[in-house]
Amino acid sequence: MTSLVLQIFNTRMLVALLMGFSCGLPLLLTISLLQAWMREQGVDLATIGLMALVGLPYTLKFLWAPLLDRYTLPFLGRRRGWLLVAQLCLIGAIVGLGFTQPAQQPTLVAFMALLVAFFSASQDIVVDAYRREDLSDEQLGLGSSLYVNGYRVGMLLASGGGMILADHISFALVYAIMAACMLVGVLTTLLCREPPNPRGAPRSLKEAVVEPFVEYFQRSGALGLLAFVLLYKIGDSMASTMAIPFYLDIGFSKTEIGAVVKLFGFWATLGGGLLGGITILKLGIRRCLWIFGILQAMSTAGFAVLAYLGHHIGGLAAVIAFENLTSGMGTAAFLAFMASLTDRRFTATQYALLSSLIGIPRVLASAPTGWMAQVMGWPSFFIFCTLAAIPGLILLLRYAPPQRPAEPGI
Repeated sequence: MTSLVLQIFNTRMLVALLMGFSCGLPLLLTISLLQAWMREQGVDLATIGLMALVGLPYTLKFLWAPLLDRYTLPFLGRRRGWLLVAQLCLIGAIVGLGFTQPAQQPTLVAFMALLVAFFSASQDIVVDAYRREDLSDEQLGLGSSLYVNGYRVGMLLASGGGMILADHISFALVYAIMAACMLVGVLTTLLCREPPNPRGAPRSLKEAVVEPFVEYFQRSGALGLLAFVLLYKIGDSMASTMAIPFYLDIGFSKTEIGAVVKLFGFWATLGGGLLGGITILKLGIRRCLWIFGILQAMSTAGFAVLAYLGHHIGGLAAVIAFENLTSGMGTAAFLAFMASLTDRRFTATQYALLSSLIGIPRVLASAPTGWMAQVMGWPSFFIFCTLAAIPGLILLLRYAPPQRPAEPGI
């Protein structure tokens, strides 16, 4: 018991939480908050829609991740040096975005938003690598769950907090306040420790680009592991895409959705992430992937039950509590699993590639969900999403998270 408490309440876990906050805060500054500002300024919907393209750096971040594995800046070490540079540039970009005029300067707005997304994605690359290198395999589950919880708090501050502030002060000042909140990440970077450098780290750019892929695909079952990464949360992703239209169709008001789904559900997700991280400490990643995967599928089936219940606040609260709790648990195990797949010599590149890959099924499989729900009806659609979880669980039978020994010198 004492050992478990020490693993939960230690400096490394606090660092994971604070770095998660620093990564989550910038995300919605170029999405929901910027969309609200542009609409308030009278920008047309077509232009607002095109602004979604500024999020491309989050998908393409694996392209420059090898540079962060290969080169070490002359201060703070291999990870913290790049992290500080990304955070300071990100603060400057956020402030700069706040000084633009969406109606008069759409091109400049797009450029500044792209800079925010680029430096935010760069921060994500380094933080993911730092977390993998700073934590042992046993600590990855809890560390990942705290990172995700911090990430969600940062998103809530940027979207909910930013929206509320924008009703009372200018958007320029809102963005300046959000930039100031990023100092939490800067202070964390300055005060945390630098993970030990692994032996065999890339000594040339060619090694940094080529070796991560060579090392990974030389492993037994490499393709099967990638398939598992693509499929593990596919049913959950498909169901969540159609969640809001579903709530509205069965009679829930926007106020009920906001109160139960967003506010109540937020705390359920945080609780699920924390519970998942603690459970992984006790049971290990592989067993938790099984347990949480089955629970995720069951929670998706809960939406089919709600479709039959119709407008029932108690039913909605129960389904949301179970779904968000299990989703938080599953995300904690999934991120810990992905981190365990990486080689510490190429953490930034391999994790950036894996985290980019998980967006593929979310986009491709989610695209036809509206048509499927229309043709199949809500109960059958959610049952289909439940069954979609089975291939990922079958792959887990064959491809368990690797238990590779730590590299020499770690």
